Amino acid sequence: MPFSKAYVPDPRHLQLGASFYDLVAAADFPARILRFRNQNWAERLGLGDLSSSEWLAHFGGFTPLPGNHPQPLALRYHGHQFRSYNPELGDGRGFLFAQMRDDQGRLLDLGTKGSGQTPWSRRGDGRLTLKGGVREALATEMLEALGVNTSRTFSLIETGEQLVRGDEPSPTRSSVLVRLNHSHIRIGSFQRLLFLRERDNLEKLMDYAIKTYMPHVWREDRGERAIGFLTEATQSVARTGAQWTAAGFVHGVLNTDNINITGESFDYGPWRFLPVLDNSFTAAYFDESGLYSYGRQPQALMWNLARLAECLTPFAEVAALQEALGAFEPAFDTAFMAAVHRRLGLKLEPDAVCAQLPDAVWAFLEASKAPFERFFFDWYGGGISAARADNSPSAEFYAREDFAPVRALLEASSPVDPARLEHAFIKGAPCTLLIDDVEAIWAPIARRDDWSAFEQKINDIRAMGKLFEAKSS
Repeated sequence: MPFSKAYVPDPRHLQLGASFYDLVAAADFPARILRFRNQNWAERLGLGDLSSSEWLAHFGGFTPLPGNHPQPLALRYHGHQFRSYNPELGDGRGFLFAQMRDDQGRLLDLGTKGSGQTPWSRRGDGRLTLKGGVREALATEMLEALGVNTSRTFSLIETGEQLVRGDEPSPTRSSVLVRLNHSHIRIGSFQRLLFLRERDNLEKLMDYAIKTYMPHVWREDRGERAIGFLTEATQSVARTGAQWTAAGFVHGVLNTDNINITGESFDYGPWRFLPVLDNSFTAAYFDESGLYSYGRQPQALMWNLARLAECLTPFAEVAALQEALGAFEPAFDTAFMAAVHRRLGLKLEPDAVCAQLPDAVWAFLEASKAPFERFFFDWYGGGISAARADNSPSAEFYAREDFAPVRALLEASSPVDPARLEHAFIKGAPCTLLIDDVEAIWAPIARRDDWSAFEQKINDIRAMGKLFEAKSS
């Protein structure tokens, strides 16, 4: 079919050259059954008119898109995994399939998960379980609705294989996922080049990243470029960390190969959402020390950014790089305040009430252990929701003495749009994505191939997302 004029291919990662990636081929899957198609984002990329068979050919068989990468690229990188350096990483079950511009002119990548083995697969089969694909689709939809800077799940196709996994009942069904990212350049991409002492390629990657993703920080002086690049990456990563915090989200595996330079959250494995505010809450069963627990995520992100700073020491003074890392805390605080107000449907204004509200809410939620999502649901709109909140299943928490200062701040805040309280989600229960919700969605898929609960949850999440579309300032 002729592609839409809105489709604007831009396969620029090839500019870096062959030392940054390996040309690979996708696995030949025995079946291709479409389970999820992100039509909203397909239309924004000019791919919304693809027929079902064309969609399966491009995103299940990986027939190249017109004018795009003629062959998939498995990207090369290293990384710290739970703070132990691993020089044997790289795209082991995924690749960069295509790059294009969206309807705002922003460069976006289509990358894969479960697309087959590459030179970096080590002993893995390069596959993705269907349950893993379902979990990632749910996570990205929820995070997008909650205003988190996240990758999007673009496509999920069941592939007809039986996989053996140690953390799932096996054999289990297989899938291939296509994700939409602003960038797939990771902190680990820079670490690899520092480890290999490829200084020229290190500078080449830095300059490519600046010109492609943050041209406003370009400076003729190389040292100034490095400082500008690190400052921008630090601020972007900090903002995402703040959005996770406000969303009650635990990524689970914050290794340096899972943090990209544009700050987008991606690669969702053992993620969880908080049932109650608990800083020690972890997502991964293998995170025995709680290194990546909910409350330690900002610290983990800062540690990873320090590793990026180390990669830039050939180009800038250590003191100047350390100063650039100082951009993290103010960026985090600003983004956290904005995210909390967005969740509560309140205007973000330059006054003491707005400044005090986030910390007051977090102190109450941590001390009371009130249900996390229920609180934001009950108090959406601030003080004008008091009568509804006082009749909620969590009313006993709002009768506590330590809630009084929070209530006062909520009542002193201004709602973005009082009419939004009539939204359907305000009349019922909060839309949650706790582990029990996920298991309840997966069970009918596993037992009788019933996708109705999955489809309903996607619809519910997107409806909730519309509640937050009004800006909070």
